[in-house]
Amino acid sequence: MKDWELRPASAADVEAVAELRAVVLRADLERLGRYDEQRVRQRLRDGFAPAYSWVVEVGGAFAGCVALRPDADAHWLEHFYLAPRLQGSGIGTAVLRELLERCDSAGTPVRLNVLRGSRARRLYERHGFAVDTEDPVDVFMVRAPRTITAEDRPVSM
Repeated sequence: MKDWELRPASAADVEAVAELRAVVLRADLERLGRYDEQRVRQRLRDGFAPAYSWVVEVGGAFAGCVALRPDADAHWLEHFYLAPRLQGSGIGTAVLRELLERCDSAGTPVRLNVLRGSRARRLYERHGFAVDTEDPVDVFMVRAPRTITAEDRPVSM
């Protein structure tokens, strides 16, 4: 796995994130008959909230993004995109693990939706997400917070 870091997003990141979204989702949206070159970018622009978003950087360069938006009973994991060249490198798993640990510490469930047939669904299932509901396009998933036990804590020496 390459060195990576999360930095807080800013409004200036919206176009890079919108472009990455269009690239990452294109194949799945085309398969579902839902790809529209302008709409895929505009939906990101309309829903981008820098206050709840981070940019993934690898070697100091833009490589992806993720958002964790608070809601009444959970946090929503949204806009989780990683540059195709980095997918499968372990960075997505590491980013997801870090965000889930934050939610576990706060005792907060996490919700998300993923496109039907997306390979990303396997990543979420490996991290404890289960299907809540489905529609013809989206699969809505939820993960209950995990309790940290004494066995999970590092042993001090």
